[in-house]
Parts: sequence; C-alpha cells; structure tokens
Amino acid sequence: MKLIVGHSNMDMDCLGSLALAKKLYPDHQLVASRHIHPVAKKLFKLYENYFSFLTLKDIKGAEVESLVVVDTRSKKRIAEYTKVFASKPSQIIVYDHHPSDSNDIETDDLRYRNYGSNTTILGLELMEKKIPITPDEATIALTGIFADTGNFTHENVTIEDFRVAHYLMNQGAQISVIREFLKTLKEEYQLTMFHEILNRLVYREIKGHLVVFSFIEMENQVSGLASVVEKVFEVENPDAFFAVFSFIKSKSSIVIARSQKEAINLHDLLGALGGGGHAMAASVVFKGRNGEEVSNDLLRFLEEKIIPAVTAEHIMSRNVQNINENWTLKDASIFLESINHTGAPVTDDEGRIKGFITLRDIMKGRKADQMHAPVRGYMTVRVVTAEIHTPIREVEKLMYSNDIGHLPIVQDSFPVGIVSRGDLLKFIKQHRPNKLVDSVVF
Repeated sequence: MKLIVGHSNMDMDCLGSLALAKKLYPDHQLVASRHIHPVAKKLFKLYENYFSFLTLKDIKGAEVESLVVVDTRSKKRIAEYTKVFASKPSQIIVYDHHPSDSNDIETDDLRYRNYGSNTTILGLELMEKKIPITPDEATIALTGIFADTGNFTHENVTIEDFRVAHYLMNQGAQISVIREFLKTLKEEYQLTMFHEILNRLVYREIKGHLVVFSFIEMENQVSGLASVVEKVFEVENPDAFFAVFSFIKSKSSIVIARSQKEAINLHDLLGALGGGGHAMAASVVFKGRNGEEVSNDLLRFLEEKIIPAVTAEHIMSRNVQNINENWTLKDASIFLESINHTGAPVTDDEGRIKGFITLRDIMKGRKADQMHAPVRGYMTVRVVTAEIHTPIREVEKLMYSNDIGHLPIVQDSFPVGIVSRGDLLKFIKQHRPNKLVDSVVF
C-alpha cells in the first residue's frame, strides 16, 4: 500500500496538508486519525467522503511500500498508524514546519521549511510542478494556512505563505466558507465556559509581566477547551494566560497556556513540568492532582522561573536633549530643528524636569508673536513621565492613553532617558511575537 498520514488529533493545517499531498501523490491513499481536533471537525466531516479516507481498521496488517507524513516529524504523533503496519514502510517522505518537533522519524527525504503553515510547503511544490487543483481543495488548503498563521499575524508568517495563499485564491478558494470553518467557539458549552472563565480571572504582576490565571473545576474533560482559552486570551490581551482545568472523575488537571512575550516561553516553562507545545502556546497534564493544588504550585513556579520583563531602561534613548525653562521660544525652536526632534523635556537650572515642549506648542507662540517669551509660559507643565524600571506594557499604555509621542524617563526628578514612538515601534518589530491561534493541538 501507499499511504498519506498526518499527526494524531488532526488540525486544520494537517487537513490542508493532506489535501495537497493527495494531489502530489495521487497513487497514495489518505488515512484518517482516530482523533480530529475540535476546531477541525466541521471541515473534516464536510469533506470526509470527498477524500475517501481510510481508517486504521483498513490498514491493519498492511505492507506499506511508501508512506508520506505531513505536519509532523515526531514518531509519537504517527504511532497510531505505524503500530498497525505489518512492517516498517520501505520509503518515508516527511513534510513538516515545526522547528521544535522531536525529529525522530527515520527518513532520507525530510522536506522541512520554517513557514507559518505546513500546507505552504506542499503548495509551493504544487505550484512548481504546475499541478491543477479544484476550488474545494484550494478552500481546504487555504483554511489550513489561515488557521496556522493566525490569519497571517503570527511571527512565523513568511512571504511563501502569502504566495501560496494568492495561488489558492486564484484556484477558487472560497473565503466565505473558510470564515465559517475558522469560527472557534462553535458549541454552546464553549460559550458558557468562556463567560465563566471571564468571571473568574485573577490578575498578577510577575516580574513586570501582566499574567492572568483562571481555575475551573469540571466533572469530565470536554473537547474545545483550547479554543475557549484562546478567545479569553484574545479578549483580555495579557502578557500570558494560564488556565487550569480540574476534572473530578479522572482525578486529573490540565494547564492550557498562551503567551505573547518572548520572556514567557511556554515551551520551556511547561516543558519543564512535563508538558509541551510552542513558545507561545503550550499545555501540561497532571494526573492524580487537583486543580487548586496545581494552580498554587504553578504560580510559585512561574514567580521563580519567568524572566523579568523588558523595561523602559532597555529601549530608551539615553542621550536626552533638554531645553531650559528660561530659554525663549525662538531658542527652543532653533534647538529642536538642530537636533531634528519634534519635542523635548524642559528642565530648570539644576536639571530637574519641569515640563515638556513641542513644535506645536511653539507654533502657538509664533502665531501670538511671542517667540521671545520664555519656554515655561508655553510648555506642558503636567508632563507624563515614567521611571527606568517601568515595564514596556506600562510605557505603551502611558503613551497611547495620553496621546504623546515622547515619554521622558526620570530618576529622582532628573531626566535620564526618553522613549519615542520610534523606539517603541522598533521594540515591537524586533522583540514581540504574535499570538498563536488554534494552531497547536491539545
């Protein structure tokens, strides 16, 4: 037999990869996992007959001549298939995009690319070979790309993801259908759980990070909890969110977490507790432990292990150009022009900050023919400032809520730096990862 398989608990990117793999290997047959991720069930059910998936029962005892594996390099994640084969496949071809996967499938043909979506790898190969696909196949594939790139907002999105998406649109992919598949909270119990979690959130500042926790006790585990956690994370927008679910009958608990900061690397943090996932989305299961105990231990663990947040001191410009309060508006205007700034802190003769003046303030004096008036008469007196240890989250909040382009950083009333919108934007571009949405299987 010649077969194509994806990882257990198939998600949308896995299904998209399978759809395109079938076009690249038309003499191979697709095999369905026993488990389909809740967010992908509707997509799978709608197209199940279209692809004529084989089941594990159909391949039991099979001699596999060729095996194509998509969306994983982990032997564990395809064990449900390989353990029913009569022997090891003669040939194994692997397509994967996960940089942190275990990479223990024995193959001489690994097609790994660090794209936002695994479907992109196969899509590029289809484009290169000029293999036509149907609108239905294009729709399934584009759904996978949207899901694993967070609608093209994740930090791992590449130009190639956009190229393949453009190609799939030209092949007839239907955005209206894709939008329906990408709805995360489809069940009534998920909506109920969503509101219940919102009412039980606990906020903690840990080493400068805003970390949110929730604890929910349930009789039995239900599917789709990760989607609920993702939606809460999206609405609350903390630096990280840790949701603890305790299941009474099985006497177990699970932590599902989301992060949007490099300093809160969930792959490392929850990996140390026996869990796994990505840097921005991970989970860990605890057997024989109740949720309250897990929650308390988790909080202590995070308080010890989380890396301190980046602060104003790390991104501020240290060469502060100040204007003396006794200067004239004309002097201030010439000075700002010479340093190519639109504003600067105003200090007294001893160097203490007294206010802030911008070109817009100076323009008011110019219109009133008062360019020889002292700066202190036109400066903003109630100047918004921050200290060097102010976390970046608070720096952003101060700048956005006060609609200011420059934030003086002070120590004992003396300016020691300044954060501009340019400094903040540079930090966001270089250091802030984007949230993962429904791309991690739990």
